[in-house]
This record gives sequence, C-alpha cells and structure tokens, in this order.
Amino acid sequence: MTMRKRPSIRGFAAALISLTMTAACATAQTSPAQESAPEPVSSISTAPIAFGPDAPFATEIYNFFVQDEVFTPTACRTVFTGSSSIRFWFDLDDDFPGLNALNRGFGGSEITHVIGYFDFLLTKHQPREIIFYAGENDLNAGASPEDVAERFSVFMDMKNERIGDSPVYFLSIKPSFARVSELGAQTEANALIKAAAETRDDLIFVDIAAPMMDGDTPKRIFISDQLHMNLAGYEIWTETLGPLLSDPNRPKRSGC
Repeated sequence: MTMRKRPSIRGFAAALISLTMTAACATAQTSPAQESAPEPVSSISTAPIAFGPDAPFATEIYNFFVQDEVFTPTACRTVFTGSSSIRFWFDLDDDFPGLNALNRGFGGSEITHVIGYFDFLLTKHQPREIIFYAGENDLNAGASPEDVAERFSVFMDMKNERIGDSPVYFLSIKPSFARVSELGAQTEANALIKAAAETRDDLIFVDIAAPMMDGDTPKRIFISDQLHMNLAGYEIWTETLGPLLSDPNRPKRSGC
C-alpha cells in the first residue's frame, strides 16, 4: 500500500484563518440590530482562536480539518466534544449505534478552547445534539467553580447563536485519583451547571460522577495515570448516557 505524504500543517494555516474570518464577518453582517445594542460585559473572549502551527492543540485541530475535507460534514449527527475523556472514547460507534456519532474531543482542553474552536468543532456540523465534557481541566488550571459555570454559559450562548436549539448534554466533571484534592471544587461546579440545566430546555445535566464513586473514593476504573478512564469507566458513562440518547422522544435540533 502506498503511503501518501501528509500535508504540512503550515500549508493549511492561512486557509483556516481565512475561513474563520469569513465566518465571523458573515455573522456580523446578518445581525445589524446588534450593532446599536449594548453587549454584555464578560471577561471570556468568544473570538476564534487564530489557527496556525503554534495554536493550542494545533495537531488535533488540523486533523479535524482534514477529516472534514475528506468526509464532507453532514448535519444532524450526534457530536461529542470537549477534553481528553471524549478524545479517548474510542468506541463511540459501538456504544451508541445508530447515532452516527462524531468525536471532536481534543487534548487537555478547557471550555475556553472549545469556545475558541467552536466553528471548527460544531458550527459546520449543525449537530442534532451535543455531548459536552469539559471543565475539569479549567479547575485544575486554577479556575473557580463560578468561572467554569460562566464559561459554560458563554458556550451555551454561542450554541444558541450559531446552531439554534440543539440540546447539550453536559457530562458532569468526573472524579479521579489524580485530582482527588479537587473533588470539592468539582462538586461545586457540577451543582452550578445542574442548577442552570433546571432553567433551560436545551441543557441536560448528566451525572456521571456519582456512579464513578465508591463511597467517598473514586472507583478503580482508571489507567496508570489515575486520571483517564479504562473501559470500565467508559461503561459507566455509556450506561448512564445511553438511555437518554436512545429515547426517541428526546429533544433534538429543529429539522433533525
């Protein structure tokens, strides 16, 4: 079998930045009424991350771009996005047959990275539903539970603007032995987002943390780094999320 040379990541940088700027301009042109309206004050930037060799998680984002060039994106798929716990969910198709699942998890990403790459990850796919796992790395990097909730609120606002009523399933921040000292902050952040879900029709809070615990201690369901899950961990996630996604009457994006 002849191996084809992989295109240089630098060769795509200019094209990706151009696509991002074009999308941003199009959004601005279709919302003239917003020009005179005061914008809410937020410390969280929604500007797209300028893609290039030195951009965060550039190799993985480049890989997504190539996949979308080879396989033209189609609307109404179930898109899983967020950090490495999504990235390492290798058997999504087996765990969720019939959903045409698309994995868009990357590296040790934080919610702000998902926001910065929103159009690459989600807008072009117009998903039927979004399965979201991020926030754990935000806390580990020093963000407060309130910061996590605010960042996720910004993500939801972007979702409304660019995708519409696609429901978002927020997988609660998971416990692990590697970050056992952060259990309190994780619980607080989960509680804040669970409260937000109770006020929205397009947000479903999925508690995967409780079934991962054995009393006050995480279960032995991790690989050697004691942070990422083994198959037993993903079985818990599948058993918890599966019934929600197999319900034919679950909420879906309009038109899907």
